[in-house]
Amino acid sequence: MPTCSDCASGTCPNQLLPAILNGKYLTSGYMGLFSSDKPQGKCSHGGETDLSSTQNPRGGISKDEPRSHNTDLHNNAVNLASEATMELLEDIRGAIGNKDYLRLMGIARSAVLAFVIDTTGSMSDDIAEAQRVAFNIIDTKKGTQDEPSEYILVPFNDPEFGPLIRTTDSDVMKSEISKIRANGGGDTPEMCLSALQLALTGAPSSSHIYVFTDAPPKDMHLEKTISALIRSTKSSVSFFMTASRRSKRTLTASTQFQVYYDMALASGGQAIEVSKSSLSQATDIIVDTSTSALVTILQRSRNPGLVESIPFLLDKSVSNTTIYITGSSLTFNLRSPTGVTQSNTVDNGPLGTIQKVGNLQRIQLNGTEMGLWHIDMTTTQPYTIKVMGQSAITFIYDFVEEFKGPHPAFAAIDGRPSAGSPAKLLLTLTGEKGPEALELQEVALMEVSGVKVSNGNIEKMDGGDYLITVKEVPEGEFVVLLKGKDKTSSSLFQRQTTTQMSQSKVTIKAVADSSMLPGEVFKMNFTVTTNGTSGAYTIRARNDKNIPMTHPSTLNLVSGGSAQGTVSLTPPGNTVSGTDVTLTIEAEGPGGSDSNYAVLRLSVLSKVTDFSPPKCEIVDVQGTCYSSSCSSSNWELSVNITDGNGTGIESISIQQGSGNFTQREVLDGVIVFMGVYDASCCSPSVTLSAVDKVGNVGRCSYTMKSSAGSRLISMSLPLWASLLLYGFLRDAFPL
Repeated sequence: MPTCSDCASGTCPNQLLPAILNGKYLTSGYMGLFSSDKPQGKCSHGGETDLSSTQNPRGGISKDEPRSHNTDLHNNAVNLASEATMELLEDIRGAIGNKDYLRLMGIARSAVLAFVIDTTGSMSDDIAEAQRVAFNIIDTKKGTQDEPSEYILVPFNDPEFGPLIRTTDSDVMKSEISKIRANGGGDTPEMCLSALQLALTGAPSSSHIYVFTDAPPKDMHLEKTISALIRSTKSSVSFFMTASRRSKRTLTASTQFQVYYDMALASGGQAIEVSKSSLSQATDIIVDTSTSALVTILQRSRNPGLVESIPFLLDKSVSNTTIYITGSSLTFNLRSPTGVTQSNTVDNGPLGTIQKVGNLQRIQLNGTEMGLWHIDMTTTQPYTIKVMGQSAITFIYDFVEEFKGPHPAFAAIDGRPSAGSPAKLLLTLTGEKGPEALELQEVALMEVSGVKVSNGNIEKMDGGDYLITVKEVPEGEFVVLLKGKDKTSSSLFQRQTTTQMSQSKVTIKAVADSSMLPGEVFKMNFTVTTNGTSGAYTIRARNDKNIPMTHPSTLNLVSGGSAQGTVSLTPPGNTVSGTDVTLTIEAEGPGGSDSNYAVLRLSVLSKVTDFSPPKCEIVDVQGTCYSSSCSSSNWELSVNITDGNGTGIESISIQQGSGNFTQREVLDGVIVFMGVYDASCCSPSVTLSAVDKVGNVGRCSYTMKSSAGSRLISMSLPLWASLLLYGFLRDAFPL
């Protein structure tokens, strides 16, 4: 069916045929980047890069950019796209709730409390301490801005691990962690990495995960998968390793435990060696990090140690600064911007309080003095240093690559950035008064265990973003370090990422363009490219739900070439619709010298036939509100909510408003939820969201109007009555 008329000039205001417009058909323009071919009579996209626009019908219907011939259509398209985007975002917000929505958009930075706990027989003391810490955090932070937005718990031993328990209800977390008991565990190694995989894939990105164990991992085959998930999620993992009768060797002497140290370092976490009797002192770090708006100011690792002075900046916005130093037989001095010093041998000094437990020294600063601080290390023993605090000033980032085409832009890299070319980062600064109050002055890639710092070129983009180009990337593991200025206080600030990254000569590209269906085979192609060694590349693929899958074990590549493989997954027929699956694909070069990964989030969804949102009907409004004194009166809204013959109501929530909502379920041909919303007149607006079992969102909104005169009239009635009575008495009993 033809869709467009010919436009020789290429600048016609509207080429769509009347039959298309009158029939309200949807059509799009063909884009020919490499060929001018297109079906006869079809519209082209248009523009200089579209070769198909030279073929009849010539021209194009693109409205992406405003031009003299399409300004009105461009503006209409922009407005429609904006409205559609807002509608989609509101549906997402209504479906997942305000807290999760703010976290999804990167606005809220509340903590997630995630525990991975070894439940073997020797772990009873550790389990009791984990329970104590969890209860303490829940009880002391409930209702505050530091209350965790989510709780995650994954138990493990051997051969079992899981299930992952994830809840936003603190009482549920209390109940679940109280059920954990220590038992079993004959041989020493346990399924720690399998449990950690569940936590990394189940927790939101940038979470802090705490592992309690006294045994090395049995599932070492997951080491590279865990490494990929840490880099992908930017989550930190800290290990509390306690001495056990099951292992006669010390923790630091055992190469079996080394993987925990490596993972803690790679993620920006801590590897803490401590006796079971002293564990309660070490877990203060969990309380420290289960707070909102947590930022990392500095992180370093040295092996062997260096005699050096390590500087870090503290700005006016930072509070509750804590320094963590791990290592054995360490000596150091802390030095403030004004030259005041404190040795590590002084537990309570002029600068802070030092708490020592196991291989950890935790320093809580007495105050946050603005300026350049120093940690003067005077030891050659291996150590790690981390400085953290609370601040509204932070940043989010992605390594990106540029893609060409009609609309060139940048796309986030899923995996390690390519070696042999400059690294590019897309970075966004955030602060209490918005990014316009912050000035980005320096961004660099810095070796974690070395001294090399590679500065980047800063290019300001639209929307408050920055494009950073680093030409000389460190060869080893590195982190992102930035420095800037808070214009409102004129103080300099410093922030750092905790997740280590490195370059690779191997790349993996994979795109999931659809969801999986229960009981059906899902196939996804992936491409491996290398600029490194030629030969057979080992391919590994794993998913966190143990869905049966097949994939090639190797792919043969030559340097500068690529090869394609296919991963096939078959979710069981009884898989619950809405199940999230994290798939990790890894490619490792000959001899294990280089590798890369791709992490994809897939969904298992049953075929959806219900596209109608729940209906919300306002049936009654009670109460009167007065603008002069809103706090002294309430109002009430009654609604009926039903999904008719759809899949049924999954949840009802208050999307806007600070009142209370109660509901009861009745059967009136179909299930109807009769609800009552009660609020103070100081909160006059409400939006209720109802979500059905396939994610359709229905909502109803109401704003209670205040009455300016009602209360004045009611207050004047006694006066009128007195005047009338006075007149009556005067006439009846004249003086």
